[in-house]
Amino acid sequence: MRFEILRLDDIDGTPVDSTVVDAASVNRIVQQAAAIGQRIWIRPAETSAS
Repeated sequence: MRFEILRLDDIDGTPVDSTVVDAASVNRIVQQAAAIGQRIWIRPAETSAS
């Protein structure tokens, strides 16, 4: 499963940028964000029908 991780603005919480990662990478990214106090939002990535 893939997840979209959005980095949020420190002031108003609006999304600043995003990346799509696999499930194995989510924990590492959460740990990094927690270490620096970064606000993130994680949600399942949209899948495109092919």
